[in-house]
Amino acid sequence: MGLGIKKNDTVLIIRGDEKGKKGRVKAVQMEKNRLLVESVNMIKKHMKPSKKQTQGGIIEKEAPIHRSNVMLLCSKCNKPTRISHNILENGNKIRVCKKCGEVIE
Repeated sequence: MGLGIKKNDTVLIIRGDEKGKKGRVKAVQMEKNRLLVESVNMIKKHMKPSKKQTQGGIIEKEAPIHRSNVMLLCSKCNKPTRISHNILENGNKIRVCKKCGEVIE
């Protein structure tokens, strides 16, 4: 079963410390049901100096968030929505907004 949310979709965080924030999905981890959302769920990671990062120190990066804590934002009505799938005549599936009925690109 797919998540219904894809890379570069805009999502709204609906639970947790980051509730109410919006962000763009950077990556989807389907096997773990997690999403990496831009500028949301930031963590501090202590890094040793290496060839890639000669300085080392503390860096901030995004941590994955569970898919149940986000909702897709419809680009047409700009509201958080669930996703329905419609099947076209040629057999392709498309994502459709449950609130306004528009096709989600």
